[in-house]
Parts: sequence; C-alpha cells; structure tokens
Amino acid sequence: MTVAAAMPWLDRYPPGVARDFGGLPFATIPEMFATSVTRYRDQVAFENFGVPLTYGEVDRLSRDFAAFLQSGRGLARGERVAVMMPNILQYPVVLFGILRAGLVVVSVNPLYTARELEHQLIDSGAVAIVAFEGAAHVVAEVIGRTAVRHVVVTSIGEMLGRPKGWLIDFVLRSVKKMVPPWSIDGAMNFRAALARGRALGLTEPALAADDLAFLQYTGGTTGVSKGAMLLHRHILANVGQTAQFFSTTVEGETEVAVAPLPLYHILALVMNCMNFFMLGSRQVLITNPRDIPRLVRTLRDSGFTFFVGVNTLYNALAANADFARLDFSKVKVFAGGGAPFQAAVADRWKSITGKALIEGYGLTETSGAVSINLPMSDRHSGCAGLPLPGTMIEIRDDDGQALPHGEVGEICVRGPQVMAGYWRRPADTAQVLGADGFLRTGDVGMIRPDGLLRIVDRLKDMILVSGFNVYPSEVEDILMTHPGVAEAAVIGVADARTGEAVKAFVVRRDPALTAAAVTDHCRACLTGYKVPHQVEFRDTLPKSPVGKILRRELRLAV
Repeated sequence: MTVAAAMPWLDRYPPGVARDFGGLPFATIPEMFATSVTRYRDQVAFENFGVPLTYGEVDRLSRDFAAFLQSGRGLARGERVAVMMPNILQYPVVLFGILRAGLVVVSVNPLYTARELEHQLIDSGAVAIVAFEGAAHVVAEVIGRTAVRHVVVTSIGEMLGRPKGWLIDFVLRSVKKMVPPWSIDGAMNFRAALARGRALGLTEPALAADDLAFLQYTGGTTGVSKGAMLLHRHILANVGQTAQFFSTTVEGETEVAVAPLPLYHILALVMNCMNFFMLGSRQVLITNPRDIPRLVRTLRDSGFTFFVGVNTLYNALAANADFARLDFSKVKVFAGGGAPFQAAVADRWKSITGKALIEGYGLTETSGAVSINLPMSDRHSGCAGLPLPGTMIEIRDDDGQALPHGEVGEICVRGPQVMAGYWRRPADTAQVLGADGFLRTGDVGMIRPDGLLRIVDRLKDMILVSGFNVYPSEVEDILMTHPGVAEAAVIGVADARTGEAVKAFVVRRDPALTAAAVTDHCRACLTGYKVPHQVEFRDTLPKSPVGKILRRELRLAV
C-alpha cells in the first residue's frame, strides 16, 4: 500500500503544514516558557475579570513560586504538586512555577468531592497542593490520609487588586456563601508564598524532554481513574502539531484567545495555557463559563479572535439573545472537542455567527489533540478532522488487525503526543499501549476515503457528559454503598443539554427508597456531572450466565 493510500489525509493538508511532524519546537516546557517571556515581556499574557498579567509578570511571579516550592519547602525534583483551581490568574503562575522548579503538575478538578480528591492525592503521591478557598474544606477533610505536607490556599480575587478582587471575594464568601469554613494547620496564603519565594534563590534544574511534566488523571479505557504520564516532549509535540495545523489561520501575538474550558482539562491545558503562550497571544481566562450572561459580556469587550469550547457551551451561547448580537467579524476560529458537536448546534452556530465549528478529537492519553478539521473550513464536517502531522491512525478489528479505510473498528493512535503510560500501573498500561507504539483509544470510528476521521461510538461503557468522562463502575460503586440499594447499574442516555446524562437502574433493598434519596446520596460522593440524572427502579437487572449485569440490554430497553 502506498503512503497516500495508507494516509489519505496527507493530501488534504493545507500549504505550509508538513506531511510529517519533525522535531520538537523546544526540548522542555521551561525552555518554551523562557523564550516567550523574553520575546513578549511587555505584552499581556493572561486576563481575568478585566485584570491583565503580562508575560514579564508571569515570569517574575512563577519564579517566586518556584523558589518557594524548591527552597522554601524543600521539594525535590520530580515530586508531585496538585493544582486544584478554576481559571484564575494564579493558575498559570502556579503551573509554570511548578515546572520551573523541576516538579510535576497533578491537575485536579476543583469540584471534586473528598472521595475523588483523596484517591487522586494518594495515587499520585502528591506532597503539596495549591487550592482555591472554595475547595479548601475538601482538602481539609482528606489531607490527613495523604502524603500532602504543604498547602497553599488562594481566593478568586487575590490577584485582581482592589477594589475589584476584594469585592469579588466578599460576594463569594458573605453573599453567595460559596466558601465553606475550613481549617488546615500550616496552610499558607498564596501572596505569602510568593513573598517567601521572592527572598529565596531558585536553581532551575537541567530538565530533559523525557522528564515527567504532568499527571493528568483519566479513567482511560479501563478501570478506575489513572494518571496519564505526560512527559515534556509529549506536551510540546502536541503544542507543535496544533500550532502547525493552525499556522495558516492564527497569527500569534495578535490573537486574543478566550479560555472558558478549565485549564486542568487537557484540551485547555495544551491549546490555551501552552499553545497560545508559546505564540505570544493574549488569553482571557473565564472563571465560571456557566455564567453565560457574564461570558457574553466578556466576549463583547475582549475583541476575541479564537474560542475553544465544547458542544454544551456552544449550545448555551447560541440560546442567548445577547450573544447573537455580538460582532463576530474579528473571530477566526471557533474550535473544540471533548465530545462530538451535534449537527443541530453546529448549524445554529453557523447561522448566528457565520462561522463553522471546527471539531477535533483527542484524549488525555494523547496529550490533547489527535485530529482536527481544517481551521479554514466554512462548514461543520460532522467528522473529527484530519490526523495531525506525525500522527498515524489505524482502525482495528477485535483481533487487533488493521481494517481498510471505510470500515468501522477501534481507533488506534501512534504519534509523538501519546503518553508514556499510566502512573505506577504497568498492567493497565499494557492493556492500551502495544509494543508497536499504538494506543488503543476505546473509541470506535472509521477513516473516510478523504482522510477524515469519523467517530461512530465508544467501545467501552464510558459516558460523556458535557465532554467529561463518567465511568459507570464508579457511580455503581457509590450507589451500592446506600443501605437501601440491593443492585445497581448505570448507562448513558441522550440529553439535549449535555449530550449524554447518567441514568441509574436500581433494585431496592428498602421498598421506601426514593429517587431523590438515591441522587442525594450520589451528590454527596460525586462531582455533579457524575450524579444520575434519571433513576429507574426495577425488580431485577439483566445478567449473563455468570451473573454479570448486562448494561447493553439496559441500553436497548431505553
């Protein structure tokens, strides 16, 4: 088979995009960082609630934080530091500070419950955590059962100055009551940590491309939440791949990129925090993207040119009357992924903005993107795009044999962005990473004759709620801890707002058990998007001859 036949997407690459990836743009993330802060020192790097932070300020503050961790707290190279914050100015300062100190970032969802946070802290072996004060009570509940010995706490408004920052914190604490009481011995305020680090020296270690940079937690394609080991070269490869793919559209320092997706998510981490930082762009951090009216006002005032979102966010914006009145003449790209864009949303978006939604596909295990539609496309293709430079996709059957283009099977990916494996889980790694370097994604799709990847379904039972992974076994485990539940099974069902929602089937032990009691129990143990949206009580659940509950029969019955 010729290269053109095996990789038909190469012929569709626009001029200027190499048919192969080539080398890394930088050897390490701190090297990329140093280049950008030198080149763009006086330009705005990040903005939040209208308050700017220049590249030079990110350089200075991240140096102080790195020194605090390294010299002030004695953290040794390679130790793990958890980051549990929404999109605020502190986030990039902390993230780059951790990496400059030779440490490893453990990205944590700031909405995690105590159970979820405890698992991630114990599994990663994190010795420090930086959390926003709205999550400090969760940290306080679990810290005694983990290896964490250093805690830094910050507020939403801490870097916004007065009176704006003070007013935001006052409203969150005293009016909206969104900061539960907490107490952690030895916890330090973020500003105090910076002041401590400012007086200390920093020795930036000589890192290498193969050093670990991030532990990004995911359920992967099997089992419980696992830490995908992303080395400096994995992240930088995806930064280089995506930058090359958008090079015909994005002009770097003239761009204004809005970041509504959380930076702890791999898509925003690579596209926003890394890619646009490398290019010298101004990034507008959105702390609460669910506040659509505020988001629309921010878009109106920002002069934005690039926006990365997910289907549910695009759907919510399209339903807002004020959004439809915005000026979209400067916008070059509306991009996203996390879950396939729904055709109805894409069509409505085009009718409002005149711009197509540019869909991509990727996983935590691939450091972000695997494929992206051409950024200059004038319509939504209904596919997940073309494989990025240096990325090979094979569609394989149940026996692991490559299928011809046009046939449906499991999507398997090889490329410079594919993870090193799961943290301290060699058996789980072996299940998804073959000796040939291909990653089994657990997703089902096909390569069309024109080279576009189309996602057909999911091989496993994973549920995608607003682009976030929900694993049925985790929810079922929580359901079974309720004394009134005898048996439980969970599946995903279609939902107009979130794409999919969690549905629970429950066999009652207590005849008086109600659906409200079931959801309340789950809400106390799970992040909101994992809580069952529907609860159906049954006398029995379908089972195989060996007693395994058959989720597929439940799906057929819905």
